[in-house]
Amino acid sequence: MLDQQTIATIKSTIPLLESAGPALTRHFYQRMFTHNPELKDVFNLAHQHSGGQPVALFNAVAAYARHIDNLAALTGAVERIAHKHTGFLIKPEQYHIVGSHLLATLKELGGEAVTDEILAAWEKAYGLLASIFIGREEQIYAEREEATGGWRGTRPFVIRQKRIESDLITSFVLEPKDGESVVDFIPGQYLSLQLSHPDLAHTEIRQYSLSDAPNGRSYRICVKREVGGQVSNLLHDRLEEGDELAVIPPAGDFFLNATTNTPIVLLSGGVGLTPMLAMLNQLIVTGHPGEVRWLHACEHGGLHAFADDIAGKAARLPNLEARTWYRQPRAGDEGKFDFAGQLDLEQVNELLPAGAHYYFCGPEGFMREVKRQLSERGVEEGRLHYEFFGPHQSL
Repeated sequence: MLDQQTIATIKSTIPLLESAGPALTRHFYQRMFTHNPELKDVFNLAHQHSGGQPVALFNAVAAYARHIDNLAALTGAVERIAHKHTGFLIKPEQYHIVGSHLLATLKELGGEAVTDEILAAWEKAYGLLASIFIGREEQIYAEREEATGGWRGTRPFVIRQKRIESDLITSFVLEPKDGESVVDFIPGQYLSLQLSHPDLAHTEIRQYSLSDAPNGRSYRICVKREVGGQVSNLLHDRLEEGDELAVIPPAGDFFLNATTNTPIVLLSGGVGLTPMLAMLNQLIVTGHPGEVRWLHACEHGGLHAFADDIAGKAARLPNLEARTWYRQPRAGDEGKFDFAGQLDLEQVNELLPAGAHYYFCGPEGFMREVKRQLSERGVEEGRLHYEFFGPHQSL
């Protein structure tokens, strides 16, 4: 643990951190990639270019400083980040590299305001945080490796099925090349792919939500084609059935946790339906006796993935009710949706079970709106569960 002097020194730097803002972490990443370009094969460069990852890291650093005297408040964040790190195969020795560049960044941007005492305090604080992450990540690596069908690092898989699900979404069923079993996951978690290809300047790792219930034999992921997205377009246009992919075991702290009779409401926007599909299929497999609601929003019928699949699930789960919103219905969409416009919970007020747990995923604007509507309805935080695609943000 940290001594009181170190804690006080860290807290004294909060105004400095807040003044610098995400410029601090942008400088950090630029510095690190300049001095250690090999890490470009580890970090998701798309999140660097979008600016999302520097903001997420800054928020994490600032939160650590604010809660340095009460690290229990960061338990949820540590768990989420540790799972992400295992999806990127982060190694203990890489923490030293990150720490050295973080301290150098503080000095370079803070100038004379960052004294030797401050640097020494942050070195201690970072060392503690690194040890927490290294310990938890090793636990996750070991759990995945030791479980039935498990492994550590990457494992060669083969694309057994590639299927177009909508104008933008394609699904991939992946089976291990060795024909052996695969480790189970909890619906809501994601799978990480490590891709090396002539079309890519660097090795890239991407994480995609698993979109079917565990079966012990294969995994299904769904990939949305992103404008300018190197990896998503590679998967859509260049990789075919029979091609191999290097796969990292499932991970993630967003997952279905339904007790016997818990009412469940699954809300999704666009490709955010992928983790919800895994959850819904698991509820069907287990014969969940509680009420289940499927509320999905998308632009129009051309972007409505798995529409027929969802429509057929009511027969397998009698307590399931599904409703769909099309923001801008097109000609020919008649009969495919229930409501035009954005998702509005008032339109399905009578369908929302008392005491339900709400799981939601989709674009940032969609998620903020869902969170607003649920909060206004008095749904407490403990019944709200959500996942961001990309760097985590607070809603």
